Amino acid sequence: MTSAVPTAIPTDEPAGRPITMFGPDFPFAYDDYLTHPAGLGTVPAEHHGTEVAVIGGGLSGIVTAYELMKLGLRPVVYEIAELGGRLRTHRFPGLPDDVVAEMGAMRFPPASTALFHYIDKVGLETSPFPNPLAPATPSTVVDLKGHSHYAHTQDDLPPVFTEVAKAWQRTLDEHASFAEMQTAIRDRDAKTVKRIWNELVPRLDNQTFYGFLCDSPAFASFRHREIFGQVGFGTGGWDTDFPNSILEILRVVYTGADDEHRSITGGSRQLPVRLWDHAPETLAHWPAGTSLAALHEGARPRPGVTRLHRTAPNNVTVTDASGHIRTFRAAVFTAQSWMLLSKIECDEALFPIDHWTAIERTHYMESSKVFVPVDRPFWLDRDPVTGRDTMSMTLTDRMPRGTYLLGDDPDKPAVICLSYTWADDSLKWLPLSVSERVEVMLQSLREIYPGVDVRKHLVGDPVTVSWEAEPHFMGAFKANLPGHYRYQHRLFTHFKQDNLPEPYRGLFLAGDDVSWTAGWAEGAVQTALNAVWGVQHHFGGESAPANPGPGDLFDDLAPVELPD
Repeated sequence: MTSAVPTAIPTDEPAGRPITMFGPDFPFAYDDYLTHPAGLGTVPAEHHGTEVAVIGGGLSGIVTAYELMKLGLRPVVYEIAELGGRLRTHRFPGLPDDVVAEMGAMRFPPASTALFHYIDKVGLETSPFPNPLAPATPSTVVDLKGHSHYAHTQDDLPPVFTEVAKAWQRTLDEHASFAEMQTAIRDRDAKTVKRIWNELVPRLDNQTFYGFLCDSPAFASFRHREIFGQVGFGTGGWDTDFPNSILEILRVVYTGADDEHRSITGGSRQLPVRLWDHAPETLAHWPAGTSLAALHEGARPRPGVTRLHRTAPNNVTVTDASGHIRTFRAAVFTAQSWMLLSKIECDEALFPIDHWTAIERTHYMESSKVFVPVDRPFWLDRDPVTGRDTMSMTLTDRMPRGTYLLGDDPDKPAVICLSYTWADDSLKWLPLSVSERVEVMLQSLREIYPGVDVRKHLVGDPVTVSWEAEPHFMGAFKANLPGHYRYQHRLFTHFKQDNLPEPYRGLFLAGDDVSWTAGWAEGAVQTALNAVWGVQHHFGGESAPANPGPGDLFDDLAPVELPD
């Protein structure tokens, strides 16, 4: 799932390698690792066919299982609902298959190069996502304090918005070595990335996003901070993120995760579903044509997990919702880590106490969305009086906060994301039914567009989600609070288990909440690859000499440790 992120003023891309999600905490080139002709390595032949539990059928779980299968192991995937996790695509009955509502992740930056490796592998197409003021967005309305501003580019907005954008750029340059860091990321200069980041982490770990802004002379104006929080730039406002650690924000803007988003044509859930059915071109042990579906009885994952405990000698025993008990020499847990606290009966011996503390301290962001299907993209109609689009992508300080118009084919139905909100703004919707939510949103939009009747275009039932109320998630994604770096460090580095006491080895954590870039599918993929390396190492396997894995380079690239 992606968050709403402010961008700096757009600049021309320099020549050379593009910005990618290379670091900054662990600057390992996952994309190069995936595409290297030598592959990810091997496990000893005597372990071929060995079962490995993969708990959770979201993107991280499916990537983990897919790569373990290629190594010749037999992943056993457990999933309590449907494949995809927060890659949850809703299709409207009676409408074309590509008219969808993305209830979770809906926009993906090209900087997510490991993610796009799998998108390309299964033949999915993408298209530009209509973020505010993006080139693919016909028009944008910024509605603030009762005043609406219609724009195609940032230059169409009042000067104060440019002042705010420049203040953000100046703050990044003067207080976060922004230009130098981006150059190092482009050049894959891990040494420079680590030098800059390792100095910032101890200085900024205790700082909120809002405090970081307040400490910058460029944001001395409360009005500028307020505008920045309410509407931001690029993909929307940030005030709901103001209490979070500034380190979380810097990770996003350094790596271009806030820019040039794309949507997956026909829905993001297709990615894990297609990987489930995909037969790799090369794989160890298994016959040609083998897929994850083929390795599972009935081509479906096992039911969700209800109990995890250790059994001798250093095994992980899994009980699923059907009562079936199975024991594994290795397992990978990819679901939201809070599930280990409340939804799954766990043996305390699964992890060292410091890792349990880190799991307990994980902070999740709330998030909600509401979608309605409409007969056509009527927002492209021209107002006969003003000559403007009838409706626009809308950023507002009213209840909906962000309204996205999805579809541009005049001969097909389309979808409106009436509201996309976070944290406190999401909690405001929590007690309301879907119909009540729609009524409040339509009233807000009538105040912005008094002559527009959205209701007459509706062609199906609205759908909504509040991720904080989803029983198998209890939040949208991890967002560290100030002082949480040490906890995140424990979770991310858990795949490197040589220094763990032997009774704690063999169970690996993965998933975007274990990553440094939670809320981005790239983090789910990267931690899946870490866990695959961990399982491979656990069975005595090794990476190809020409293609060292994340654990092989760990000592050189490891995230900086803060003292206790």
